[in-house]
Amino acid sequence: MQLQTIKNKIFEIRNQKVMLDFDLAEHYEVETRVLNQAVKRNIKRFPFGFMFQLSKAEYEEIRSQIIITSKSKTLKSQFVISKTEMLEFQKELPR
Repeated sequence: MQLQTIKNKIFEIRNQKVMLDFDLAEHYEVETRVLNQAVKRNIKRFPFGFMFQLSKAEYEEIRSQIIITSKSKTLKSQFVISKTEMLEFQKELPR
């Protein structure tokens, strides 16, 4: 992923820079379910607040900012990962 593409996928929610779980999964070339499973299986390895669920209002706000480029890709996720932990997460993903 190009740097500008990554920057366009980072949003500010609750005074934190975050990325949607499916965008982070795409970056690491894994399925979203694999990323979410890795977090759940290893939750104690991650700091509090690493991943959180969006409120309905937050979800709608982000949804209104996203241009869906593919008919098959829709915004289903309501989970985000904080920017401070995004790059460290790669160590936890199965390949």
